[in-house]
Amino acid sequence: MFSTAPSTTTESAVPHAEGVSDDEFRAALSRLAAGVVLVTAHDPEDGPRGEDVGMTATAFLSVSLDPPLVMVSVRNESRMAELLSRQPLWAVSILAESQRQVAGRFAMKGRISDRLLFQDLATTRGAASGAPLVGGALATLECRTEQRVTAGDHTLVVGRVLTAATPSAEGGPLMYFRGRYRALD
Repeated sequence: MFSTAPSTTTESAVPHAEGVSDDEFRAALSRLAAGVVLVTAHDPEDGPRGEDVGMTATAFLSVSLDPPLVMVSVRNESRMAELLSRQPLWAVSILAESQRQVAGRFAMKGRISDRLLFQDLATTRGAASGAPLVGGALATLECRTEQRVTAGDHTLVVGRVLTAATPSAEGGPLMYFRGRYRALD
């Protein structure tokens, strides 16, 4: 996700060859409101019972109706990118405005272990993906990777939607705008 907070390195103020610095790029894109999702996957190779992995994302979109495809952008150096390079099944929970703490928890990756991220979080296991689906989400999708495209420091993961559900969650979507989580007014 993008933040308007200034970078601590002087390198970000230096324009790239194209003339746009990291700070200018982040500031401009922070003005684009985006829905917040939690992308999850189950790593069956991590120990006897496996481990669940999750990440907060705002770079998520519908790609096609026929076949049903979605796309998420995943940072190349993340645990999720490594897992999705070998595990084709994953899930998306579209977060409700009441789930700011869930989004914030998974945005703190690197500071907290994956096991602790899921601790005390109401989830069910997706029948098609085996990945956790977050309780209280506005909608959930289970996906199988169809295509991966490297794009700079991220990978665009296109997934075929295997299941889609709209639980009876109340309220509006959780949004991200100008570096903060917000509710749709």
